[in-house]
Amino acid sequence: MDIDRFLLANEAAWQRLAVLTSKAGRSARSLPAEELDELVSLYQRAGTHLSYARTAFGDPGLDSRLSRLVAAAGGVIYSVRPRTLRGVARFFSSTFPAALWHVRPFLLAATLLTFVPAAVVAAHLSTDPAALDALASPAERAAFVRAGTDYYSAQPSAQFASQVFTNNVRVAVLVFSAGIVVCLFSALVLVSNGTRVGEFVAVFVDAGKGTELFGLLVPHGVIELSAVVVAGAAGLRLGWTVIDPGDRRRGAALAEEGRRSVGLVIGVAAMLLVAGVIEGFVTGSRLPTSVRVGLGLSVGIAFWLYAWAFGRRAAAEGRTGAIAEADAGWVPRS
Repeated sequence: MDIDRFLLANEAAWQRLAVLTSKAGRSARSLPAEELDELVSLYQRAGTHLSYARTAFGDPGLDSRLSRLVAAAGGVIYSVRPRTLRGVARFFSSTFPAALWHVRPFLLAATLLTFVPAAVVAAHLSTDPAALDALASPAERAAFVRAGTDYYSAQPSAQFASQVFTNNVRVAVLVFSAGIVVCLFSALVLVSNGTRVGEFVAVFVDAGKGTELFGLLVPHGVIELSAVVVAGAAGLRLGWTVIDPGDRRRGAALAEEGRRSVGLVIGVAAMLLVAGVIEGFVTGSRLPTSVRVGLGLSVGIAFWLYAWAFGRRAAAEGRTGAIAEADAGWVPRS
């Protein structure tokens, strides 16, 4: 598809998203439920359009327009989050873990799509020198290793943490929004991300820097990759709903999953904030490697224990993870 046909096919959806974003103002709470569902759906589509346009066209004007549109709509969607301390506590103790519980099969799928390619690629490159040379020359690999180790100390921690958080959000939004394309694109993004991790590991191990890589990757990487997996699971769930809505009408099923996905997106943003802080202040610090690695493992393990314990309890109470449950007249099942 050329750029003119791409614009013609999607212009109406972009204009509608802009209208809903403007109508919502600073908070999506002002929108009726139907329009909120439409806003979430159009936001996901626009995110997919943005990633496609960047790859296919490289047009600065279109890139800038879609970036502003996605950012504005995302800001409105994120503003749905509870504003009071009690609401925040309710969200993280009930809504978010319930949403995680209800996408368990897709969490497993996203985990496999990320880590199986990572393990296969790392093992293959580590045992096949010809494949490693095909990936990059020895000089290029040496430069890559130097750049990787310098990456964490080149900037002040606060500035670096901010940049890391922004980059991580882009990855998660891409994985999440891609899922609406009937799962395939989201799966490809997860596999691609896992493949890059495997290449990264193989290059550092070949350079004799495996232990150093472990100390640089684990502190922030456990929670960061967990966030990418959650975003991928949310995208896969939405895509699968298009294929198999169950006993619900497809539109109603997408609306329900869209409301749940809002909670997952907010939770992922919080996870990436934690990852960015750790990467900015801990990963490249002079703390002993054992301390940095221990912190990273502890944060990651704590998250998954939290997701299991709180998610199981919330699901038993009848929670579905839809963001509106925190604000509507929801009562537990008797």
